[in-house]
Amino acid sequence: MHLPQTVEPRNPGMDLDLDWVMRAQANTSAIERRAAQLGTRRSVKKEYQAAWLLKAVTCIDLTTLSGDDTAGRVRRLCAKARQPLRPDLLEALDMQGLTTGAVCVYHEMIAPAVAALEGTGIPVAAVSTGFPAGLSPFDLRVKEIEASVAAGAKEIDIVISRRHVLTGNWQALYDEMRAFRAACGAAHVKAILATGELGSLRNVARASLVCMMAGADFIKTSTGKESVNATLPVSLVMIRAIREYHERSGARVGYKPAGGISKAKDALVYLSMIKEELGDRWLSPDLFRFGASSLLGDIERQIEHHITGAYSAAYRHPMG
Repeated sequence: MHLPQTVEPRNPGMDLDLDWVMRAQANTSAIERRAAQLGTRRSVKKEYQAAWLLKAVTCIDLTTLSGDDTAGRVRRLCAKARQPLRPDLLEALDMQGLTTGAVCVYHEMIAPAVAALEGTGIPVAAVSTGFPAGLSPFDLRVKEIEASVAAGAKEIDIVISRRHVLTGNWQALYDEMRAFRAACGAAHVKAILATGELGSLRNVARASLVCMMAGADFIKTSTGKESVNATLPVSLVMIRAIREYHERSGARVGYKPAGGISKAKDALVYLSMIKEELGDRWLSPDLFRFGASSLLGDIERQIEHHITGAYSAAYRHPMG
């Protein structure tokens, strides 16, 4: 089964290859040098920048994960997902029908999100497995996935047990991820690594490989609740693991940076990195997503500047 916007076969996974996992290393200084160059080597302007920003919009998982979420807030967010830019801006660009990639919510908010997005083809993603810490009992985490799928979620963002990475228990991480993938059934599964809590870039590389071997459809940087979320060095490590996994297995796995990406210029850097490291095929919502909320407002503001030549106040671009 494919998501509405998906054309890529799912990652079937493979047996755990511990030799491959243990060979994975990360040259931190080289990675940081490469990451530092990404935002300085080139820039896109005018209509090219507008086109890239419109591409970014289609790859946003528009997200609300707050303790004070209500059905009304979620419905407003879904309205923004259905029409992410003001009608006059869409008309000026001849981009009517543009939508975000998905809407991401807690389990309790799945029902209003599904109702609000009915007939649009925009999937609802639900965070699961004791998000954000992932420390609830294992059987409850599995049942949470099953409940979210039954409620209508087409994508499940699970959190891994960080302790398995920190103690090097790769078999336990693999088994956990396989169980989560099985519980998802036809729903796509995104594995949140919580990279800010994994201790090293080498651990990020190894955890990325293990989750992909276990059948993750996406690997995702963060919950957005850690003190350090998506960064360019972490992203380089993860997407190079994706590239190596594709070269060896033939399966394409998606990538989702999340947390702290709030400016249009940051989105452009991430998109250019994906293009250079993975190629154009990954520049689609079935293989790349931003986990974000405020990012869309800044993109809309930059698009308006492209059309009118003037910057407007941020309050003129609300989420709902």
